[in-house]
Amino acid sequence: MKNKQLRQPFELYVSDMECWNERPLVYHFFEIVQILEGSGTRTLNQNSYPYSKGSIFLFTPMDCRGFDIKTNTRFCSIRFSEVFLGQWKNGQDQARISQWLKQLEHIFYHHNRFQELMVTRTGDCKMISGLMNSMVEEYEQKQSYHEENLQHFVTLILNIIARNVSDGGGNTATGLDSEPLINRMLLHIQQHINSPEKLRVSFLSAHFNISANYVGEYFRKFSGESLQSYITHYKMRLLQQRLSHSALTISQIAHELGFSDESHLSRQFKKHTGMSPLEFRKAAHR
Repeated sequence: MKNKQLRQPFELYVSDMECWNERPLVYHFFEIVQILEGSGTRTLNQNSYPYSKGSIFLFTPMDCRGFDIKTNTRFCSIRFSEVFLGQWKNGQDQARISQWLKQLEHIFYHHNRFQELMVTRTGDCKMISGLMNSMVEEYEQKQSYHEENLQHFVTLILNIIARNVSDGGGNTATGLDSEPLINRMLLHIQQHINSPEKLRVSFLSAHFNISANYVGEYFRKFSGESLQSYITHYKMRLLQQRLSHSALTISQIAHELGFSDESHLSRQFKKHTGMSPLEFRKAAHR
């Protein structure tokens, strides 16, 4: 499975596509996509969902996504990392952004993350379209303070999305049960990333009523990577976020993310990044 990274913390573009020439890719950034014209099907973790003019999609890091075009499609894509939203200049900003990033996780991971988000209010649809148009102009002109303005535009759009997500009531038990198994497994991992006992093959097997011998094979088939690799990469991304944007101590982060202790966290982090947590935090704050 191919991967795609951002070249910079924020990218925005409006594009036309007659066909999707690439295989679905695993993207390592957040993305908001609004369909301006056209119709077809989007793929997410090997599941397919229809789209049409006005559709808005939320994509999270580690999702594998792509498009199957039915009619010529024009779309606006906003791509950003935690680094972009996490840029801060003082302690007050740092506290605000730390809280905002937790809200961002809530929006993307715990509500409607496997289907199209329905923004039903006419006024909200117009506001999102207007904000995206303004963002395109700001991004292209790159005048003074354009980065700060783009950051505020993104947070405004996500606030509108959060309002619609909250009003929608989230996933009901019935709705969640109807989701494909791989989607329910991914959501379970993200919700219980701090509980190692709930991420074990034996627990997943019993919880999702699937043979323990088949859990790993099934997960790799539909996610493109092994179960342990997904858990590790997801936990490392959360760890990097906490180190960059929170004032939590290494010990507190270890407890929050389910590491046995600070030493265990440090060994795992250095193994995957080549830096100690303290070195990473110092580099992030330069």
